[in-house]
Amino acid sequence: MTDHLQAATPSRRDFLKTCAAGVSASAITTLIPAGVKSAAYAGGSDAPEKAAVKIGFIPLTDCAPIVVAATQNFGKKYGLTITPSKEASWAAVRDKLVNGELDAAHVLYGLIYGVQMGIGGQQKNMATLMTLNQNGQAITLSNQLRDEKKVSDGASLKKLISAEPREYTFAQTFPTGTHAMWLYYWLASIGVNPFKDVKTIVVPPPQMVANMRIGNMDGYCVGEPWNARAVADKIGFTVATSQDIWAGHPEKVLGATADFVKQYPNTARAMVASILEASRYIDAKANRASVAKLIADKAYVNAPEDVIVQRFMGNYDNGIGKRWQDPNLMKFYDEGKVSFPYLSDGMWFLTQHKRWGLLKSEPDYLAIAKQVNQIELYTQAAAMAKVPVPKDPMRSAKLIDGKVWDGKDPKGYANSFAIKA
Repeated sequence: MTDHLQAATPSRRDFLKTCAAGVSASAITTLIPAGVKSAAYAGGSDAPEKAAVKIGFIPLTDCAPIVVAATQNFGKKYGLTITPSKEASWAAVRDKLVNGELDAAHVLYGLIYGVQMGIGGQQKNMATLMTLNQNGQAITLSNQLRDEKKVSDGASLKKLISAEPREYTFAQTFPTGTHAMWLYYWLASIGVNPFKDVKTIVVPPPQMVANMRIGNMDGYCVGEPWNARAVADKIGFTVATSQDIWAGHPEKVLGATADFVKQYPNTARAMVASILEASRYIDAKANRASVAKLIADKAYVNAPEDVIVQRFMGNYDNGIGKRWQDPNLMKFYDEGKVSFPYLSDGMWFLTQHKRWGLLKSEPDYLAIAKQVNQIELYTQAAAMAKVPVPKDPMRSAKLIDGKVWDGKDPKGYANSFAIKA
């Protein structure tokens, strides 16, 4: 791959024109409390206050926007050098974000909201700058369950757990993160209480396959390529993809602290614009195979290219005889619809944190989402990168259990589930 650089950063007037085509500047302004608005184009200059940033990532397929933005120099025209930093666990990402060792990170959506709320880590005001991807995670069950107990789907798993009680162990990657929420939601959808009927543990993504191989778990939820790797190594099968649970769900975000955004608004804006361009590049079908080859390197995901590329292209094999081309494959751009930090997406994670007892009291869902999700800054960055912006900061979807989430009644939604803490 080579640099794919475009024209110079647009002016403030161009930004306002772009806003007018999607969300107006005044409408965006009303979404953000006055205390957390970024100082747009401080001092009449949009040059980054920091010319070099370190962005953390975990070795997962969806770290691609960070790796591509850094290695293909998408930050150059915005005056920014991006250095990717490979991290060992989500807890390490959290700690390094909070203490300033990382400027930003490829991070679980729910982790950002957990830190914001003081759960899953010490409280710190956080910022979701953009969504990095939708879809592309999965739940893997061990082949031992299939071979010895004839488990092949959710219904047969539920039947086994009811008929043969024991300590069934399932792993996720962080207590407030996306993989925990997809695992809990799916288990509950088949009638299994994830806190009463099974045991859940935390395992870093790259360690999932090794732990299943030695029998430490019955199942896990993680991002790719660690589900495809279990299939390739013949130790597990895919019982559900995360897009089965919620087609188009939010997944990883570009996260930072609120302090970083306040101190370096131009840098934050330049980061978002750079990664938007990388995301657009990745989503072009013609580029997917070369991106898979790039991220397979041991410096990044450190997995066989052929294990990464299939699901990256939407070619799924669940390991027990089903193969399909998934239209809801991992997406990074989709004409800007992926990247926009919808308020309703952030609010959904809060509803699940409340559902599972991680939040002990009812939060102000919308106010918190407005504080965390940096819609004003994102819209400015989108204008710089010539990316369309959705007109509505809320969106709706029907999930696997038939419930519709639209952000209109988050308290009612959080309390409406039959299976909860």
